[in-house]
Parts: sequence; C-alpha cells; structure tokens
Amino acid sequence: MSTSSQTADCIFCAIVGGYAPASFLYQDDIVVAFMDIRPVRPGHLLVVPRMHAELMPELDDAVLATMWSVANRLNRALRTGAPSVEAVSIYVADGEAAGQEIQHAHIHLIPRHADDGFGFRFPPGYGARPARAELEVIADRIRTAIRLTDAPGLRGN
Repeated sequence: MSTSSQTADCIFCAIVGGYAPASFLYQDDIVVAFMDIRPVRPGHLLVVPRMHAELMPELDDAVLATMWSVANRLNRALRTGAPSVEAVSIYVADGEAAGQEIQHAHIHLIPRHADDGFGFRFPPGYGARPARAELEVIADRIRTAIRLTDAPGLRGN
C-alpha cells in the first residue's frame, strides 16, 4: 500500500480531499462513493478508497472488504431506488491494459437494462475450451504465485 494517503495529481485523491467536486453517495473513514461524471448509464457510480493505491492488490484486506461491502449496499440501493434498473454491472479495471483510466483503485457500479447498448465484447476464439492439462499448467503457476506472495485466504488444492 502507498505510504502517503493521497497524491497531488490524482483526481480521486482531489475528490477525497475536498479539492474537487463530487456528488457523494457514501462516506466513511476508509472509502467514499460518488457519481461518475462520465456515466455509461444514468446512476453509474464509483466506490473509491480514501488512501491512494493505483491497483487493487496494493490495498489491504480490510480496505478491500469495506469497498466490496459498500459496493453491495449501493447495488441494493440502485435496485430499489431511482433510476430504475433491471441489473447492475459491477466492474473493476485493474491496470491500463484492462481499461483503467484513473490510476486510483475503484469499483464501478453501472445500472443496466436489457438492450441498453452496453456490454463486454469477447475476443475471437472466446468459448473454445482449452485442454484440462493446459488449465492445470496455468493453475500450477498461479498456485506457485499464491505461495510466493503469501496471499491470505487463498490456498491451492
């Protein structure tokens, strides 16, 4: 985790620090939630840790648990409040190659309706099933990484 709580050039840090405007939905000592200023759909909101971290793995388990708990509460609120929604896409882009635009970890909640024009596009070849041996090779690499990083709560078989 970052040793400083915020960085000067991060818009989310500016919002958390009160230096940039936001339409807040939730605030506590660990996270804030506010409306996205470039919403994919009406009601699109973000859950953001107060402490600056570019990527989710930089956050400790307590911060992550709080983020997901708040995201779940807001998911319920979206489903019962205005604007009306049929579903909610919960999305994390963790790194530039994944589509992360703001280099501060965050969770998107995007209200959805059938045929709303938003969704994932899968690459060519999606749906082809790899051989079990190929899956096991990749799983072994990930299990080794888990042991090397001593990731709490994750255990290989």
